[in-house]
Amino acid sequence: MRTQIDDLGFHVDLPDEVERVVSLVPSLTEAIAATRPQALVGATDWCTHPADLDVPRVRGTKNPDVAAIAELAPDLVVANKEENRELDVKRLRDKGIAVWVTDIETVPQALDSMRRLFTEALGWGSPGWLDEADALWRMSAGRAGEVGGSADTRRVVVPIWRDPWMVVGRPTYTADLLQCLGCDAVVPDGAEGRYPHADLADLDDPSRADLVLLPDEPYVFTADDGPEAFVEVPTELISGRLITWYGPAMVEAARTLPAVLRR
Repeated sequence: MRTQIDDLGFHVDLPDEVERVVSLVPSLTEAIAATRPQALVGATDWCTHPADLDVPRVRGTKNPDVAAIAELAPDLVVANKEENRELDVKRLRDKGIAVWVTDIETVPQALDSMRRLFTEALGWGSPGWLDEADALWRMSAGRAGEVGGSADTRRVVVPIWRDPWMVVGRPTYTADLLQCLGCDAVVPDGAEGRYPHADLADLDDPSRADLVLLPDEPYVFTADDGPEAFVEVPTELISGRLITWYGPAMVEAARTLPAVLRR
């Protein structure tokens, strides 16, 4: 056995090489499946990538079936501070199950955290998709200055829910990713926090925003549900995976999002 320290500073006891993994985070599920699919022995109901993923399901990210996870006898369960509850992590650890928790709010954090997960926790070495993502995003070093910085920074609103409307705020991975691409994730005046509530009138205001990005998760915005609410500011439907998932999605995001954001 060896001991490694996860993103939250918890000491995790692990075998020399992890062979059985349960993932409680969709983006981590995709990352593991893209690297060593035979090691993935369980995932949540929300783990939709890859599309042909065929592993036992252990309910959702907020209500994982602890007994079912234990029956799968994983060497490691991977989780995330934002997506999973501390209570569930504690319950798993109380059963003697090793849990590695990631903590990601920026693109650099995502790259570093994923590298530590694969090299230190899993012991698999750095996967090719991670090296590619690292190269692509490190090239975005001119992160468009500070938030609200240069005059050519594009102001973007990213709703994540409607009725009531909620938008991406800070500190979040999505806001940092957009900043890396020269965009400022804007919120209504006075709004604070990671996902503040907002009035539609404050979002559909061209003096505040240049573009509204409508993702398909967690709220499923579609061509018939979302764009019709915005009269003044142009909208763009987008895969939520590209702006919220870290892992292989970071490669696709780096290659496709700049064109979307500059339309």
